[in-house]
Amino acid sequence: MKRILPLILVVVLVLSLGLTGCAKEGSTQPQGDSNQGGSSQGEKVVLNMSVTSASGSTWEKGALYFADLVKERTNGMIEINVYPNEQLSGGNQGKGVEMLMSGATDLSYHSNIIYSIMDERFGVISLPFLFSSVEDVDAALAGAGGEAINKILLEKNVVGLGFGENGYRQLTNNKRPIEKLEDMKGLKIRIPGMKMYTSLFRALGADPLTMNFAEVFTALQQGTIDGHENPIDTIYSAKIHEVQKYLTMWDYSYDAIILGMNKDRFESFDAETQQILLEAGKEACEYQKKINRELADEQIEIFKEAGMEINVLPEEAKGPFREAVQSVYEEYEPIMGTELIELFRGK
Repeated sequence: MKRILPLILVVVLVLSLGLTGCAKEGSTQPQGDSNQGGSSQGEKVVLNMSVTSASGSTWEKGALYFADLVKERTNGMIEINVYPNEQLSGGNQGKGVEMLMSGATDLSYHSNIIYSIMDERFGVISLPFLFSSVEDVDAALAGAGGEAINKILLEKNVVGLGFGENGYRQLTNNKRPIEKLEDMKGLKIRIPGMKMYTSLFRALGADPLTMNFAEVFTALQQGTIDGHENPIDTIYSAKIHEVQKYLTMWDYSYDAIILGMNKDRFESFDAETQQILLEAGKEACEYQKKINRELADEQIEIFKEAGMEINVLPEEAKGPFREAVQSVYEEYEPIMGTELIELFRGK
């Protein structure tokens, strides 16, 4: 019996070591860095990107260019499906931004104006008569101003990959050409759902109304509203020139578009892939801005051929408009912060 007992113990020990070895060999625990994306492990990754504007817009062209760059530079291991016209959010732009923040979508092109629904600091880019030229805009977004916006994006679980442009917002209406401040009085103007724009147009003497952009064409056609404001490419792609008589070029507010990526999704990739995404994002935004600016002159000519009357508000005529909207700065300086505003003023 004394001889048998040690033998039993040896057998048990051997079996125990064998089972332990099998458990390690067949372990389902992830190996290496758990933050690495599928592409770094040799697996193809498909990402979904939401774009607000319609198919054929410069927004969609910029997004497709971005998708091509990423696919090429990852040797086809990352494929980006682009969905224009806010398809992924059922036409709701605010929901589109929320989906990006939560990770329901991976990437998006959304206006800073729509982001301002979530945080009014994003509206700083669109303060009235803030910039003198697109060159001033480019400098601000490429410098300290853009860095500040990217930090706010990170707070919302979004990584900023670049700034494209919707452009300067212009005014259309069916009542009269806008040549002086008094011409704004009583006009029913559709505006996007940003509180700052409500204060702005009331300060100008107009009657601002918010509505889903999908309803704007019909509302203008039926005379439910007198006019609306938007950049040239949006006016063109939505065919607003077919139902509006007057276009005022006044460059009153700039509208940037943010190429954003869900932060958790971005961080799921290795450092090399992250750098590819960042570089491709910046290049795609530069491309989108370039074609947006080139197309504007062609689109304005199309407006004229359609019978639109176009007037360009000269700098000297903008003075009373600028004075009227100073109340907007007084209202929003405590909300946005003096320091943030000054970054965009270049001070």
